[in-house]
Amino acid sequence: MIDAINLTKQLIRRPSVTPADAGAMDVVQEALTGLGFVCRRMKFGEIENLYARYGTASPNLCFAGHTDVVPVGDAGAWSQDAFEAAVVDGILIGRGAVDMKSAIAAFAAACAAALAAGQVTGSLSFLITGDEEGVATHGTRMVVEALDLEDEVISHCVVGEPSSSAVFGDMIKVGRRGSINVEIAVQGVQGHVAYPHRAANPAPVLLRLLLRLQDRRLDEGYPEFQPSNLEITRIDVPNTATNVIPGTASARLNIRFNPNHTGDDLARWIQAEADAAARDFNGSVTVTPQISGEAFLTAPGPFTDVVAAAVRDVAGRDPELSTSGGTSDARFIRALCPVVELGLVGATMHQVDERAPIAEILQLQATYERLIERYFEAFGEA
Repeated sequence: MIDAINLTKQLIRRPSVTPADAGAMDVVQEALTGLGFVCRRMKFGEIENLYARYGTASPNLCFAGHTDVVPVGDAGAWSQDAFEAAVVDGILIGRGAVDMKSAIAAFAAACAAALAAGQVTGSLSFLITGDEEGVATHGTRMVVEALDLEDEVISHCVVGEPSSSAVFGDMIKVGRRGSINVEIAVQGVQGHVAYPHRAANPAPVLLRLLLRLQDRRLDEGYPEFQPSNLEITRIDVPNTATNVIPGTASARLNIRFNPNHTGDDLARWIQAEADAAARDFNGSVTVTPQISGEAFLTAPGPFTDVVAAAVRDVAGRDPELSTSGGTSDARFIRALCPVVELGLVGATMHQVDERAPIAEILQLQATYERLIERYFEAFGEA
């Protein structure tokens, strides 16, 4: 059997700040190997990834998560060392306690219980990455692509992101909005402020373009999704002199979008607006988009019913099926199978003194145990 709390502590004590692994993936692999999982390390670039599977039969219920964590920030502001995994008054404190080393440990412990009880009539698998908190180019995305090429079949997936909002089990994430980052660079002609006819000021061009983009109401929302929103995140005019017209100006923006749009459609819209802004301007406007994920939804049905029922069995509440929040690696996994997110309350993730109550971690483990049992009752082979 696996002790979820001790395994969480072992993982927290590995300071796996993206892209460092610090031995965290070895801890996961050792625990799963001990349960009989066949573990396969999949390293892309400097990122450690792991795909582990128990059994070969269908269906294959996969748990996905990440061992990497964000930096601690001001280490002196923590009440305990961020990587000590101290327990104070029943609260586990440490980077990754919520997001999301505890969920990995809870699902591993749940698998151990399910296997011991003979409840697994198909396969269980783990897809663990070390690149979720970073740029996510060498993590889950590449593992999914490799598994797809190999015709590895994952039937359904549960991602252990901290999905609960106020209390454990009040929310399950069944979809996410898409995300596109855009960098806009305007190249003008530097000159003296007293001789504007000899220069081409990029700042007004950039500002007018940003206002046009910001003023467009992208949509009124989409069933199960909130409206799309565009946010300007940075504006730069690298000029320290008061009597110089700058030669360059740039900005960054992000759009979180629902299924009314695709990333490519939004990129084409911004490019068209940039082309219009560049007309009659003695300079250039360059747009560089990066689509980090498309919007997706796992529609309510037998799988979401199983997950919701497991929460209800343990927490005694009916969870909201939500698409709120940011992005997660579920956006890559949905190319393989239906995917939902179920984890702890995320109130302290990425914060100083990130923490999770021991009782809540054990409650998550119990929910995962019930989920596995219900899953194979509903989908498993006799």
